[in-house]
Amino acid sequence: MQKIFQKTKGDQVIWAVVFILSFISLLAVYSSTGTLAYRMDKNASYYLVKQLLVLGLGLMIIYWVHKVNYTKFAKLAVLLYMISLPLLVYTLFFGAKINEGSRWIKLPVINLTFQSSDLAKLALFMFLARLLSMKQGVIKDFKKGFIPVLVPVGLTCMLIAPANLSTAMMLGFTCCILFFIGRVDVKHIALLAFAGLIGVILLFAVSKATGFGRADTWEKRIEDFIGSSENGVEKEDVYQVLQAKIAIANGGITGRGPGNSLQRNYLPEAYSDFIFSSIIEEYGLIGASVLVFLYLLLLWRSILIFRRCPYAFGAFLAVGLSITLVFQAMLNMAVNVHLVPVTGLTLPLVSMGGSSIWFTSIAIGVVLSVSRYVDENEGKRKAEKALAGEAEETEEGEAEAEVVKPKTRKPKVAVS
Repeated sequence: MQKIFQKTKGDQVIWAVVFILSFISLLAVYSSTGTLAYRMDKNASYYLVKQLLVLGLGLMIIYWVHKVNYTKFAKLAVLLYMISLPLLVYTLFFGAKINEGSRWIKLPVINLTFQSSDLAKLALFMFLARLLSMKQGVIKDFKKGFIPVLVPVGLTCMLIAPANLSTAMMLGFTCCILFFIGRVDVKHIALLAFAGLIGVILLFAVSKATGFGRADTWEKRIEDFIGSSENGVEKEDVYQVLQAKIAIANGGITGRGPGNSLQRNYLPEAYSDFIFSSIIEEYGLIGASVLVFLYLLLLWRSILIFRRCPYAFGAFLAVGLSITLVFQAMLNMAVNVHLVPVTGLTLPLVSMGGSSIWFTSIAIGVVLSVSRYVDENEGKRKAEKALAGEAEETEEGEAEAEVVKPKTRKPKVAVS
């Protein structure tokens, strides 16, 4: 392990968090896919091997990306954002329908599906980091500073919302946080939040009237969450939420132990959206606390990178990408413990997946690229300071020698 860390650059704590989360993912996916493997007529270890390959490629992506100087992402951000917009439009109208939502693009020949919103999130935060760094001189001005950074956020969220409202709302919220960090006027951020709320209400009304979108699904999820009643009788929890609660209750403080989950055979998406419930059942409140701590540690280390980075683009890049990853993790955990309605968001680097893990790996690689540059820059400054200190000591030593020399010669002259 030490030899592996010696070959990597950047924040070593973030590297450690990534490795630990990957290990947790392998344990959780292997334990929760037994029923899925049986249903799909696969070997019991099929999904474990698949997840191992996906995570292995993800770690390679992190390594490759973190070797690139983060300043090169400033030009790449514009290209990625321009590519993401038509992909979002295509997904909205022609995307593959999975779980009643058009969220996926299916690539021909290789038969690989990916969510265009994953690419859009990455591209948007890179593009926003570039815009915020360029507009710092006029960021308080509504027309010159706020409108230019608002347009890409509004456009992206509008294209994502009809098929994936939870992702659009998460994206809008994390962008507001990045705006606050980027010194955008608070009243402008409040105006954006109000406009976003009005936009969600209008989207729901239009979807309900025209049938375009997922208004019925959103309404049902909210009703299931608040437990509305029919004919004076309170509704029971929806099946997946009920099974998640049972899994959490079974886990207790220390859990039932690895591989001893009972609800994995009944809990839908136990390896994806509700993998956190499976982890709690097997590892208890202690295991859940460790997982929360790891994500918060990732955020804290990224904030330290933000504070140390001498350039605005790198600082905004590191904190923006880390905030969206950690906020998605917290939303997934909140759904599992029934604090918010079901959203369909996965647990980054832990849930079973393919393209979602790879896009997450790119984001982490970019953060580590910023960290690597900051470390190298600080190392050069320390080396220059050390050389300057040695030069000063040498000059002082020579000056002292010149003063001492006549004093040491005087006694010799007196004796002779």
